[in-house]
Amino acid sequence: MSLAHQRALGSLKVSVKRRGDASVLDDLRQDGCLKARFPRPVDWLEAVTLNSSGGVAGGDRLDWEFSVAAGARATWSSQAAERFYRALPGDKPAHLRTQIHVAEGGAAEWLPQEAILFDGAALDRVLAVDVAAGGWFTGVESVVFGRTASGEQVRRAFLADTIRVRVGGRLVLHDAIRLDGEVASLLQRPAVAAGAVAVATLVHVAPDAAERIDAVRAALDGTPGEAGVSAWDGMLIGRIVAHDGAALRACVIAGLASLRGGRALPRVWQC
Repeated sequence: MSLAHQRALGSLKVSVKRRGDASVLDDLRQDGCLKARFPRPVDWLEAVTLNSSGGVAGGDRLDWEFSVAAGARATWSSQAAERFYRALPGDKPAHLRTQIHVAEGGAAEWLPQEAILFDGAALDRVLAVDVAAGGWFTGVESVVFGRTASGEQVRRAFLADTIRVRVGGRLVLHDAIRLDGEVASLLQRPAVAAGAVAVATLVHVAPDAAERIDAVRAALDGTPGEAGVSAWDGMLIGRIVAHDGAALRACVIAGLASLRGGRALPRVWQC
């Protein structure tokens, strides 16, 4: 008799609206292992997501959906870096889906901390962002292949990582990364990561996104990683690679500081 392994399931839906001068919670639905906490009910509503399963394994399924109404402003971050453990033989990849909707005149930030992959991990992750014309969005997705300070190396893994962005209903970005098998060897290739083991993508959508490119490049210049920045169709993209998670975080923080006008990152980023 075969035994079915227990898998974590979670869904979280949060919507934010404007009331007077404040951005406030409009709707909250929590199911399974995903929860949200709201430490700072100020002009920008800040929400921190929690995964009570204690990490992500093959076959887990986690779904987030966030909505920001006209005039509202909200920041979502994660309690900590998320760990993705070795998948068992025959397991499906962990399935993560994040949907973000920003209305005209709304502003949203998606600022999770790093996804840390262990040797043998399997992850299928999609971030889908829909920004109305005149909306504002800043987000980051980061992946660290093993904790180098602990001597870890990710030799084999599966990663399918997709970012899709629509502005005014028009698709402006479909960014898909797929690594399968001998990841350590793949990351050595110059056209992949040139030996880096930590990567991140910054996305910024705003009417003036192209005007921010010089400032973001200047902010990333001199950080401990390698970065490139480009802009088109009301969107700015930053690509970052680094040789460990700490260096990647330093680069991401510098880029976000430029895009966010110097506003302090959520306090969980300092833990």
